[in-house]
Amino acid sequence: MAIVVRIDVQLAKQKMSVGEFAERVGLTPANVAVLKNGRAKAVRFSTLEAMCRVLECQPGDLLEWVED
Repeated sequence: MAIVVRIDVQLAKQKMSVGEFAERVGLTPANVAVLKNGRAKAVRFSTLEAMCRVLECQPGDLLEWVED
């Protein structure tokens, strides 16, 4: 089972830079990179909520399950 993070798709739709996104969500650009690259082991609901608020999307727009 693999969870694929689609933050880059939503950033492109909103025409938002990683730096701006990180600042508005309250993350460091390095932590955004960890999320984008699929290296995160967990995401707090409060962080997911902030990402959805900033990107005006649903959690399913950011996370996708893909069978191995």
